[in-house]
Amino acid sequence: MVGQVAGSVASHVVGPVMGQVAGSVVGQVAQQVAGQVAGVVVGPRQCVRVLPNVRTPGLPGARNTGIAACDTDLVAFCDDDDVWLPGKLTAQVRALLDGAEFASCGIEVEHGRRRVPRLAGTSTVTVDDLVRSRMVMVHSSTFLFERGLFWADESAPAGQNEDWDLALRAAKRRPIAHVDRPLVRVRWGGSHYVACWADRIAGLDWMLARHPELAVDPRGAARVYGQLAFSHAALGHRREAVRWALRTFAARRGEPRAPIALAVAAGLVSAPTVLTLLHNRGHGI
Repeated sequence: MVGQVAGSVASHVVGPVMGQVAGSVVGQVAQQVAGQVAGVVVGPRQCVRVLPNVRTPGLPGARNTGIAACDTDLVAFCDDDDVWLPGKLTAQVRALLDGAEFASCGIEVEHGRRRVPRLAGTSTVTVDDLVRSRMVMVHSSTFLFERGLFWADESAPAGQNEDWDLALRAAKRRPIAHVDRPLVRVRWGGSHYVACWADRIAGLDWMLARHPELAVDPRGAARVYGQLAFSHAALGHRREAVRWALRTFAARRGEPRAPIALAVAAGLVSAPTVLTLLHNRGHGI
């Protein structure tokens, strides 16, 4: 899959390109990864390198390893589950020419045999947008930004929400330029991050502490509280699930995650069943 990702990136040539495959890879694993990208056809202005993560273990450290190794004007991410679609980079570079520092684009969520486009309905994403909604289309594999302006925060617990944090920090500086077409295919279901509930709880707690404005907007607060309620319910923490569900209702009575979390806590439905139903529609919890 790494080779497919590298191939999708290499097909987007906008001036000189240096591609970094950075991760916690050493020894034989590093050789296997290098073998996967060796078959990627690159031109004379392109370079694909495989780098071990020399920073904090985990995804943010791997991202920063790649950023530090680049000497290009722009930096973009493509996670190993995802694929850039034709025209992605060209459209985003055009959007940046209007004065933005950071660009995203629409996505196509692939789960099983289903593909569902997720669009923002706007050409600009503000900090208020990202507080009110996670905006799944503002996904790490859509990010394109000026090198040197942003780094992933390596204090994110297990790398959780490092992309949301990065997008929020970018939007606080200047609105994000958004190309509202599905130009990245995001594959759900294969990643182990989906169901690491303890990590998800730690990541949401980290975001609430790092971005206090998340608790101010009623809709945004209810969404985060509802996710916490669901995550605790998935772990069997019934008391914590009920506590967060009540906080969710207090913030916004109509937030759907609260009753879903209570149903999971009561054993009426399992967390994996809920996720499967949501993912089939291109949505997450």
